Amino acid sequence: MPDYYNYDQNSGQQPMYNPPQYQPQAGMEPPPGYVQKSRMAAGILAILMGTYGIHSFYLGNTSKGLMQLLLSLFTCGIGAIVMLIWGIVDGVRILDGRINTDANGVFLKD
Repeated sequence: MPDYYNYDQNSGQQPMYNPPQYQPQAGMEPPPGYVQKSRMAAGILAILMGTYGIHSFYLGNTSKGLMQLLLSLFTCGIGAIVMLIWGIVDGVRILDGRINTDANGVFLKD
């Protein structure tokens, strides 16, 4: 059995992995110099260009945006219909305030 199963917090030993030092919290204030994303811009991008995941790229969710883009392009239009519905639903959720943070956990500005 590896040593990290036998790790005792009170022994004074360092753990075998490096735990993260900072975790951003959802809804935190932006750090100095960070430009907040606009809720209105994200919502309009989602409704008009949601098929291609442009709103996800804008909010910093690049994996989600890339998935939406590739599904739209590589399914010969069938996936584009699904992505269009997904984009409209995301746009309504953004404008309604149910999606209110970007990928870094910073509030969207009104």
